Amino acid sequence: MKKILKVVLFLLIGSSLFAQTVEEDVSVKEISTRTAQVAISNPDYMVTSGDIYNLAFVAGTTPVSYSILVDSSYKIKVANLATLDATGKSYITLKRQVEEIVSKNYPMSAVQFVLTQPSSFTVVVKGEVKSTQEVNVWALSRLSSVIKGCETAYSSTRDITVISTTGKKKSYDLFKATRFGDLSQDPYLRPGDIIEIKRADRKVSIGGAVERPGTYELLKGENLKTLVSYYANGLTVQADTTRMELSRRVGTEFKTGQKIYLDKNVMDEDFELVYYDYVTIPSYESLKPVVFVEGAVNVSAGDSGTQQDASNRIPYRFEVGTNYAQFVRSNIGLFSAVSDTENAYVIRKGEIIPLNVSEMLYNANFYSDFELEENDILRIPFKQLFVVVSGAVNQPGKYPYIPDRTYDYYVNLAGGFVKERNRGDAVKIIDINGEKVTKSEYITPESIIDAKSNSFLYFFNQYAPILTTLLSVVGTTLSVLAVTQAK
Repeated sequence: MKKILKVVLFLLIGSSLFAQTVEEDVSVKEISTRTAQVAISNPDYMVTSGDIYNLAFVAGTTPVSYSILVDSSYKIKVANLATLDATGKSYITLKRQVEEIVSKNYPMSAVQFVLTQPSSFTVVVKGEVKSTQEVNVWALSRLSSVIKGCETAYSSTRDITVISTTGKKKSYDLFKATRFGDLSQDPYLRPGDIIEIKRADRKVSIGGAVERPGTYELLKGENLKTLVSYYANGLTVQADTTRMELSRRVGTEFKTGQKIYLDKNVMDEDFELVYYDYVTIPSYESLKPVVFVEGAVNVSAGDSGTQQDASNRIPYRFEVGTNYAQFVRSNIGLFSAVSDTENAYVIRKGEIIPLNVSEMLYNANFYSDFELEENDILRIPFKQLFVVVSGAVNQPGKYPYIPDRTYDYYVNLAGGFVKERNRGDAVKIIDINGEKVTKSEYITPESIIDAKSNSFLYFFNQYAPILTTLLSVVGTTLSVLAVTQAK
């Protein structure tokens, strides 16, 4: 019985391992097939040492099919018909030559020459890199994809040298490849290539009112004018060149860096830039007049779903001639359920001007020629009503009003009574009209719940030291008087 169990167990384990191996083989085969399809469909694919091809044809009535491995000599035998040198040939070129040779010797042979498994190989990446390393690639791997992740902050992308197995050196500029699509500057790699990344001469940054803000590597002789016009693709229509700023981190007398203000003339003078310079070109947009929106705006709901008692103040820049109806409709996201848009108002130079924002938001036919002016304050009151809890509670303050709640709900929100100060849950409730409310009634908006400090022990402990001191002083005084009179 034990032997049978061992055999069954062995078969189960064996079948599991076999299934896993089959799955892995299928996965590898699928990947290899997809890679081969990519290579076959790309006219640039070069025959590479390690490629495996399949040649199939009919010799008379006999079908012939066999695999051809390309070794490092690049010499391949086409049956017993010819030997071809595949060095420097694309797959398409080699395929045409092989099929022509077979068809010439065996007419009507239905010849097929297919790439079944593209080669993979390694290249060396060295120079200004995190560490020299060998990277596994294939014949459709471009230079840019191979160096990605190898570079340091100082690596150049403008001067990268590729050294072939023959010792031939060629330099490439990846900026031209990525910006202008010049793929001759981003070549496919070949077996045995050595990639040497140089150290960048200068990297500078530009931001603000340019079409392509970013960090760029400058070549020798290139400065501010080239940075703006060539790399950053020029100024935007609202660029203000009279207020340019330069943050310089190196080459100054200040270790923390220096801010330099530039005028528009420096552009024509091609102001000289150094490593780490950051140029900012402001926009006239920053000179637009500003208004402030404050109060119940941008108030987000808490976890409980109730709105919080929070007021924001948000500056907005606007174009001269903008009226308030256009402004609030364009910024409808400012307002929420707690925004009292019907009772909004504008504060302008100390004057209060009522403004019904609700009508502007929800009446499509509403028109207003009331325009924004610089430094206006649009104030949106809170629609949410509150209840004040004060006195002998742990967290006195204002709490959102909830209908149909009695005093104990709000006292609990305030952290409950301070038992040392409050005896018998004594409270004094005053509504918005100043009228007293009983503990059994529902609390109305804007009511004040005052938890009384009525504990005798609390007051006794608070004032006992003072009374003791007073009694001691009185007792001492009476003793002194008694002694004095006795004499």
